[in-house]
Amino acid sequence: MPQQCIGALVHRHQSRLSFFFFFLARCHRVSTVLLRLCQGTTPLDPENTGFIAVENFTSLVEHHELQLDPSKLDMLLALVQSNEEGQVCYQELIELMSSKRSSSFRRAIANGRRTLQREILLDETGLGLYKRFVRYVAYEILPCETDRRWYFHQNRLCPPPVFIAIVTIVQIIVFMCYGIMLNKWVLQTYQPDFMKSPLVYHPSHRAQVWRFFSYMFMHVGLEQLGFNALLQLMIGVPLEMVHGILRISLLYMAGVLAGSLTVSITDMRAPVVGGSGGVYALCSAHLANVVMNWAGMRCPYKLLRMILALVCMSSEVGRAVWLRFSPPLPSSGPQPSFMAHLSGAVVGISMGLLILRSYEESLQKQCSWWVIVFSFITFLLFAIFWNIFAYELLGVQIPPPP
Repeated sequence: MPQQCIGALVHRHQSRLSFFFFFLARCHRVSTVLLRLCQGTTPLDPENTGFIAVENFTSLVEHHELQLDPSKLDMLLALVQSNEEGQVCYQELIELMSSKRSSSFRRAIANGRRTLQREILLDETGLGLYKRFVRYVAYEILPCETDRRWYFHQNRLCPPPVFIAIVTIVQIIVFMCYGIMLNKWVLQTYQPDFMKSPLVYHPSHRAQVWRFFSYMFMHVGLEQLGFNALLQLMIGVPLEMVHGILRISLLYMAGVLAGSLTVSITDMRAPVVGGSGGVYALCSAHLANVVMNWAGMRCPYKLLRMILALVCMSSEVGRAVWLRFSPPLPSSGPQPSFMAHLSGAVVGISMGLLILRSYEESLQKQCSWWVIVFSFITFLLFAIFWNIFAYELLGVQIPPPP
């Protein structure tokens, strides 16, 4: 933020540091430590410029006797050393103490990273079971040691990563109910009663909007449910722990919606079942993030695991293509489409990759985020008009509703 803007912000509140520390205290409970740290000192910004001299703030931080979050103490020192003009910006400190990491803040930390302590999380000893799991998640998901340490010290059990767990539980319950009712656990789509479910997306019922989402709770059989549940728990839960329920649920549901809409455009006679759109959005985003940050990722056996994941995902797509065009059993209509897998992967590589690369950064301030949102909305509007007009204009012979 320009110096004039910060100066104006401070001038408006007619004080030197009182407003700054008042705002810090409201932003985050840890900021009260910094408030106590600077109480009783001489004014750090006597000219109301919006900046603090590096030597003054460095002396305060290095000689204090209070407890500060280790990750934030390291970040403060790195932030101080990163500024070539010898000044620390109020706004960057506010973002730090309120756990908001803008792109400008991350650049400042990157420039000052040489000042951070050289210890890594793997050297931490005496950790409990939960903290060891948090450390494992940090090394699985995040490519930068600074980010890993930040996440490790910032992590709280509340709110827990419940979205992926709830979706998986509901999918299992729905599958069990239909398995008992149909007395069939593999290739359930060949049972006529299966397609009568109000959850399945079927082209003849496309006016029922909820089906564009609810199909994710239905599955072809035990093999598809097991594959999807395993992947979304192994990848989705760690992603949700790091990036939060809002971002990961948005990515998952965007993949689900893109899957059904893509099928309604490219495979107009086929139904859709399974949560593969959301699962492939999560998996492709994570794999793309690993590839783009290959040197920084410290997860063990990453090449072997990458190859195994790609083979499993490709095999599932191949299986879906085989069931779509060469059904092994007689059926009353087209079998579920495989296009949801591919569209979910596209969502993951575009929207998902940006989300994973923006750990604790504001997406709204990034131009690329709005480009992706605009593209998705454009696709959504096109799909809506397509579903309203194209079927009749093209004379598509839709299978009779089950």
